[in-house]
Amino acid sequence: MSETVKLHPSIDNGLTKEADGFAGGTLTCHCTDRPVKVAIDSQVLFNHACGCTKCWKPAGAIFSVVGVVPEGKVRVLENGDKLHVVDPSALIQRHACKACGVHLYGPVERDHAFKGLDFIHVELSHETGWAPAGFAAFVSSVIESGVPPEKMAAIRARFHELGLETYDCLTPQLMDLVATHTAKKTGALPA
Repeated sequence: MSETVKLHPSIDNGLTKEADGFAGGTLTCHCTDRPVKVAIDSQVLFNHACGCTKCWKPAGAIFSVVGVVPEGKVRVLENGDKLHVVDPSALIQRHACKACGVHLYGPVERDHAFKGLDFIHVELSHETGWAPAGFAAFVSSVIESGVPPEKMAAIRARFHELGLETYDCLTPQLMDLVATHTAKKTGALPA
């Protein structure tokens, strides 16, 4: 019998169910001294496993699990002085704790199809009821972080066992949104 591939602690044992009417919770960094706390006043949208090399993931995880909430639904509650932007040139302005390195939220502020969204990691919340991961994106990108290419078939098979479709970009729906935004900017479609 083959060993089960471990992808991320929040999905390895199956997906949790979204709670009806769930309206958010509090994300907390991993610090024991003065942890950063951030309120999320919304259910997460487009929650997914991500294989990119920019998203924060817990130690030992191959993928991150990240989703978005609308702009204005994120509020820093405590110890915001510990936050810094990981890469100011990146599309997603990931705000991480300077002490423990955990990414708490990441707004998209540039002109982009995702402008007005904040990326979050609901695994940092003690509340239950968040929407579970619904797909896996940028799956092949884990090779860039050192995962041997020969493990990719088993990784994709494990996602499928969990009921998650795998993509080497985003879902077709999200890629259509990005392409529509671009087409409107270039004039190929009416704005």
